[in-house]
Amino acid sequence: MIGRKAEIQLLQQAYDSKKPELIAVLGRRRVGKTFLIRSFFDGKVDFEMVGLKNATREQQLRNFAYSLKEAQNAQNLGPIPIDWLEAFQQLREYLTSLGKSDQKKVVFIDELPWMAGPKSDFLTGFGYFWNSYASKSNILVIICGSATAWMINKILNDRGGLHNRVTKRIHLFPFSLAETEAYFLERELVFDRYQILLLYMAMGGIPHYLDQVEGGKSAIQNIDDICFSPQGALRSEFGNLYSSLFAHPEKYELVVNILSSTWKGMSRSEVLSAMNVKDGGGLSTILQELELSGFISAYVPFGKKKKDTLYRLTDYYSLFYLKFIQDIPSNEAGRWDTLSQTQSWKSWSGYAFENICLQHIDKIKQALGIAGVHTRQYSFFSKGTEESDGVQIDLLIDRNDNAITLCEMKFYNDDVVLNKETGDKLRRRTSRFRQASSTKKQVFLVLVTTFGLVKNQYSIGLIDRVITMDDLF
Repeated sequence: MIGRKAEIQLLQQAYDSKKPELIAVLGRRRVGKTFLIRSFFDGKVDFEMVGLKNATREQQLRNFAYSLKEAQNAQNLGPIPIDWLEAFQQLREYLTSLGKSDQKKVVFIDELPWMAGPKSDFLTGFGYFWNSYASKSNILVIICGSATAWMINKILNDRGGLHNRVTKRIHLFPFSLAETEAYFLERELVFDRYQILLLYMAMGGIPHYLDQVEGGKSAIQNIDDICFSPQGALRSEFGNLYSSLFAHPEKYELVVNILSSTWKGMSRSEVLSAMNVKDGGGLSTILQELELSGFISAYVPFGKKKKDTLYRLTDYYSLFYLKFIQDIPSNEAGRWDTLSQTQSWKSWSGYAFENICLQHIDKIKQALGIAGVHTRQYSFFSKGTEESDGVQIDLLIDRNDNAITLCEMKFYNDDVVLNKETGDKLRRRTSRFRQASSTKKQVFLVLVTTFGLVKNQYSIGLIDRVITMDDLF
């Protein structure tokens, strides 16, 4: 299995422990939660149930009965429980009948949020099962859900019967660039790192998305087939993605759409204004849940307070879909080789590369030799005046060694060559930052780019360090 070392270690500890364990596994759709659990516990699961999307309470209970029949390897279907209290009592009786007092019994409940809808009484039944039986037995219960915000609010932060009952939690994140490269090599797919970067900017490190990539094709060919072909796996994934996580997906999709319109990020009030709705419509909850689910990121600009928080769309696929796929008629194929030559592509690729840099900030720190220094990451914005220009810096690293690193991030298909105009612009930006921030710290200017920098009269004495895409892997 690629990556997931810490998660596997935690699962092993839980399986080996002498006490009951309740593990909550969180992570967005298609990130590999189910694959992780089934792979690790192969042949060891005593009962497994997967929630049904958009199913009624009665259908979910029937699904439970079928799952119990499969676990028992029975020929006939047992009585369908009338509610979840009865369902979990049946599960308790089945697990008790197994004996195995010296060996951990394993229960896996997948897509739990789909079963625990309003008035379902699922959490009542599950809480009864854990508190009256599982918490006193040699048992390991894994509960899993793609609706990350729901799992956090309803399970991890529960104030009722499940309060503080979760003994371990796993938040499964997408693959990093290094893990994506390892994943392709595991599948015997050989791509150079620039090609991997192109694929990552369009789909991120979601294992299911990356599984669609084929060898013998360039990144552009793969993106054409996967995202722009009418039969492509990611052509219509956007609607499924949000509807599987949120009860009213149209509200979340609207916010994501709005955030996709600007690269610098938007404040809560700016999002509210763009939605053309009055305050109090639940926007704070939507922003929080989108952030918890990994679709957007919140940043406090340097020198500002929490009320000045900016929100950016940082989900690679959502950004790519909204920029290039959504307006193509459903029965027509797009052409990424054509779109990737446009000005819109240049703008998008720069922003997507910035997101990659922000996601791999630890790699940047390691390349700078400051991995052991306490730091905080910010953006910085200062409006222009009659006397001076405004300045925008998308990533600065405020360091405890009395220095600040300003990161200039440029996605390019070759070595960067600075000319006089660009060099003067970067010099003015650095100077303007010193003035606007009133910092007394040493300021370093770092270029983060794909291949590198050609040193010339405009870069010498201006660019302190160069970090390439190899440093991000």
